[in-house]
Amino acid sequence: MGGAGGVPRVARSSEGGMPSRGDQALPSGWPDFSDDAQTLLAPFLSCASPGDFLALQQRVDMPRLLARLDTWSAVRLGSLGPVREEASGPLNRQRTAFLLQSLERYGAANTEVLAHFVLDSCHDDDLKDILLLLARDRRLSELLEQLPSLGPALEARGIQPSALTERDFAWSDLGRGLARAGKDALATIPLVEGVSSRLMELQALKEQLPTPYQWALDAVERAQLERRFSPGPVLLGTVDHMTFGVPLGFYGLVAGTGHGAYELSQGRYEQAVRELAPAALVVTLYAGGKGARWLSEPHGVSGVGTRVGSGLEVLESRARGLQEMARRLEDLLGVEGMREVFGHIRASREAGRLVAVGGVDAALALREARGNVLQAQAMMARARPGATGASAARSGTGTGLGGLASLVDEGAGLTREVVEARLELAELEAPGPRLTRDVAVLEKQRPALSAPPLGAEGNPRWGEYVAYYEKRLGDIQQGKAAEAPLRWAPYEQLWGWFTRGLVFERHMVVLLEADAKLPRAQRRFLGDFHKPRIERYVGVKKPDTGLRYADVLIIEEGALAGGPARVETFSFKSRNLARLDGKALKTQMVEDAKEALWKYGETVDIRRDSLQPFLRQGSKVTAQRVRLIYEGGELEPTNVNNLNAAMREAESAFPGVEILFQ
Repeated sequence: MGGAGGVPRVARSSEGGMPSRGDQALPSGWPDFSDDAQTLLAPFLSCASPGDFLALQQRVDMPRLLARLDTWSAVRLGSLGPVREEASGPLNRQRTAFLLQSLERYGAANTEVLAHFVLDSCHDDDLKDILLLLARDRRLSELLEQLPSLGPALEARGIQPSALTERDFAWSDLGRGLARAGKDALATIPLVEGVSSRLMELQALKEQLPTPYQWALDAVERAQLERRFSPGPVLLGTVDHMTFGVPLGFYGLVAGTGHGAYELSQGRYEQAVRELAPAALVVTLYAGGKGARWLSEPHGVSGVGTRVGSGLEVLESRARGLQEMARRLEDLLGVEGMREVFGHIRASREAGRLVAVGGVDAALALREARGNVLQAQAMMARARPGATGASAARSGTGTGLGGLASLVDEGAGLTREVVEARLELAELEAPGPRLTRDVAVLEKQRPALSAPPLGAEGNPRWGEYVAYYEKRLGDIQQGKAAEAPLRWAPYEQLWGWFTRGLVFERHMVVLLEADAKLPRAQRRFLGDFHKPRIERYVGVKKPDTGLRYADVLIIEEGALAGGPARVETFSFKSRNLARLDGKALKTQMVEDAKEALWKYGETVDIRRDSLQPFLRQGSKVTAQRVRLIYEGGELEPTNVNNLNAAMREAESAFPGVEILFQ
């Protein structure tokens, strides 16, 4: 199993002996390199995000797998997201071979569409590698000449093909040219080499392309039949209009399956997604983690059952899910920040891997580091408690991002102390497996910054985990800690959910502020207040719970003289309830309602000095209501009957709590 919470290369689930990656079951014995390309490729095509795609690659000898794939299957694999570094060379050689083979087998007109798909699914450094391979093979100028729209598309990405010099002529080039000419001549004879078989081959390939590229190939076919085809203008207009230049994992993850391509072709879902800028699409998919799963799996719609949510409602809810995630990320990064991060991801597969693994923290760090991946990793490592630079982040003089520093928001009341307290509480309540409390064993398994376990190589969280482990070991040695340290995998998962929860909180505050501006009769949340004052992360103290920080506290600014101020508290939960059955769902919601009332309900002592002028009868007040608000979307249970029953039971058990989904 390895030390410090390391995990084996292939985990085994308890059901049917199937290896599992998170919630994705893999075929038994996969990968068997004697299998066909489709079997080898299938688990990758089912990945729901670039992060999942990278995680699956850790289980496979990627160079060996790529060697077993045909060139088109390798191109499809590369369209799903960034590959590990050892696989980039073999993949780009396969991509290069595919372009040259396509030119010979399908002609220049069809290859131009396929070339745009390759270009759109590559990072800039991959494109430069492909062009260099073509130049070394003395094929670059030929390819650009026969595919006239490719040069302008590359220049739009900031890549100048003219800057590359092809190698000198070799006598072998003459023989190669004659052989290609012979193939072209024979290909015009229907009974030789099988022109019809090539058409069938192209048709099969077309069906595996995202819908916009299928439309482009159809346009090519129609234009050829009408003998009015002009490759450059038609393809640039068709492909750019339909794809808006952003596969980079998007079409492979969302539209790669049959149902996804069909739904895109219906127009309404595509139109909704098109409203997002390319930067928002790519950054959301890379930094948003499992949010991509909402787009690639069928889900019910909030308020209806899964059976009903199989048509237009599903399309609309998926589009809303993507747009909602993009809005939350935009709150953190800003519009220009999203564009900058998108540019860094598109430019470098290494940057893509960093954001896919590190999520929102990595996106923030990458922007601050102006795309320098090593600097971004160093900034994230420095931001951990006790590391060099932490004091600067605490005082606000440093620029370190990632870790705790990236989550601090002094203006909103989310100080470093509050973040540390909330993270400490989340860590103690984390359900993942922990290591032993035996000090001798912990010292023997002490993790090293230079020796991460399988799957943690290059992960910016590994440095934080090493610091966390050392601190917890010291606490146990001194008799302070009640819990053993988490293993590496659940620790990393804890950070992901903790960050996601804070993003959800910020989103909810925006909704509450907008609600407060409405006429009282139109408000959804704050209708019981005349003049609500919204405060975040307010310290409230109770004898049995100590000092806790309410996510949001609402206090009445316009209370009548002499009367008690109305106070309500809000607790936000970004908890995945989607896979809980009826009994487990009721148990979880009852427990959450109990905890919310225990911490933030009934009589609380408000410790924030700025609120004391509104507390005419002292700092100890009664919270008239606690709102427990869960994040909806992909985290919300799809069985509406089970959900309603669980909510009723929790609210009945604790009358001071109201449960909502947003």
